[in-house]
Amino acid sequence: MPEIDRRAARLRRHRRVRKRVFGAPERPRLNVFRSLRHIYAQVVDDSQGCTLVSASTITPEVEAQIQGLTKTEQARVVGKVLAERALSQGIKKVVFDCGGYKYHGRVKALADAARKGGLEF
Repeated sequence: MPEIDRRAARLRRHRRVRKRVFGAPERPRLNVFRSLRHIYAQVVDDSQGCTLVSASTITPEVEAQIQGLTKTEQARVVGKVLAERALSQGIKKVVFDCGGYKYHGRVKALADAARKGGLEF
């Protein structure tokens, strides 16, 4: 039985999603990356190839808020902070890119918190 390379499988799924999901200036892409300890989210304009807004569990502002929380609760805080930052930049509508992860658990918590914070998917 061949050994499964989980990272390669996720990247394959991500490439498949990215064929269809494109972040335009009027509707940028909200990208999520999840590691074992942290979660990162950024709003990207693919036409210019630049990150407009980002938030993660290692951002000093967020790090102060997540002490003693579970990873799912931390993802909610990151989603809320990302939504606040995006709205302050005038970004209301985004297209969601789960990064090859299942829309479940921490990824879903981040997306729901961003929606609750005012972003439209």
